[in-house]
Amino acid sequence: MFDRIKEDINSFRERDPAATSALEVILLYPGFKAIRSHRKAHWFYNHNMFFIARMISQRCVRKTGIEIHPGAQIGRRFFIDHGTGTVIGETTVIGDDVTVYQGVTLGGTGKDIGKRHPTIGNNVLIGAGAKILGPVTVGDNTNIAAGAVVLDRIPKNSTAVGVPARVVRRNGERVQDLDQIHIPDPVSQELCRLQSEIDKLKKKLEDIQ
Repeated sequence: MFDRIKEDINSFRERDPAATSALEVILLYPGFKAIRSHRKAHWFYNHNMFFIARMISQRCVRKTGIEIHPGAQIGRRFFIDHGTGTVIGETTVIGDDVTVYQGVTLGGTGKDIGKRHPTIGNNVLIGAGAKILGPVTVGDNTNIAAGAVVLDRIPKNSTAVGVPARVVRRNGERVQDLDQIHIPDPVSQELCRLQSEIDKLKKKLEDIQ
């Protein structure tokens, strides 16, 4: 247990330049408090003590503004930065080394039964305000840009942006960790492609004339 706590603390210190000490993380970081509360709530949930599990979960919401259902399965070194407004649904599955920013929703669509929430792979970054909805899968080593709305499967080693989210980078080098700004704009890319096609057609017309 203590090794896992130490591991969680280290993940915060490594990924947040503002964290100056372990004590600061333990006492002042809502993301850390939410993760530790979830570990306890999840234990009670797995032992069919659902009321106690939800009580721990709801108490955490009031303290941190982060809502994680006790049934959610979360891997190691999970990092929630800031975290206010973050919601993680009951059947969500999250891998190891995942980073989540504030305002993220890993939720349902309201029309699915059973597995209703996303499955997030290892080493995934989910930017501020992003929404991943339904029983979709986000592959390993993937970035979801701030404000994106993911409604379909995102393959591994990808970058997805927009509403609804579209993959703009795949099977290449991963975008630098913790960078939510320098991400390709799919609209700009499409306009450039169309302009290139127009230029080619103009040249063909000129040749014909």
